[in-house]
Order: sequence, then structure tokens, then C-alpha cells
Amino acid sequence: MPVVSANKIETISQAADPKKAILAAVGDLSKLEVFSDLVLVGTFIRNERTAGGIIRPSDNVKEDEYQGKVGLVLKTGPQASMLTDSGMSDLGNNAQVGSWVVYAIKDGWPVQINGTPCRFVPYSKLRMRITDPNLVF
Repeated sequence: MPVVSANKIETISQAADPKKAILAAVGDLSKLEVFSDLVLVGTFIRNERTAGGIIRPSDNVKEDEYQGKVGLVLKTGPQASMLTDSGMSDLGNNAQVGSWVVYAIKDGWPVQINGTPCRFVPYSKLRMRITDPNLVF
């Protein structure tokens, strides 16, 4: 797997608004089509400076690429809001583009979109939606 741009990781980890930073880093997704029940999420990279003012080492920041459990929904497949583990269901649109979602690391397939860490996660493997990505690690 090619190395993710350290610059993009730094930019996301230093951003005041991580949602805007991830969207800017992945760029235009109009030429990308997600299949089936998959959800493409941009991996949340925690801020390099903690709430207490401690600066996290760059290795620790980079580890969020592999260990992060929160992502920003970037794009969904056509069946993403209809499938559950037990079959078809009308769950509504729980994984709306622009929402922060939580998933198990093992359930996502890591990919890079324009050098930005992302994951494909099956819709049924999303565990919850949250308003603040800092709530979960």
C-alpha cells in the first residue's frame, strides 16, 4: 500500500474544522462510484494538540490512520440505506454524506483517495452516528 501523504495527515490533524479538512483533502469525488451497500468514509485524524495542550508525537498522530474508529461519510452505494445483517429494511438514511460515523476497524477496507486515508465500510457494520468525532476513540 502506498504511503499516505504526511502533509495530508498533518493538515487534517491541525485543522480547526476536521470535516472541511477531510473534504478538501479528498477533493472532487464526482468521478467515483461506490457499489452495493458500501459506505466510503474519510478517516478522522485527531488533532495533534490535545484539549490539555499536549502536542502528540507525529507517530501517534499517524497511527490514527490505522486505528481510527470514526469517519466522515463521503459517499454511499445505492443499497447502503436498505441493508442490515438480517436483510432488507427501511432504516432511513442513517449514513448521510457529511455525517460522522463509528465502525470497528476490522470491518473497514483501507483505501486512499487522492492520498487521503479512507475506508470502505459495509452499511450494516456502521455502529452509530455522532455529532463530534472527538467523542470516540
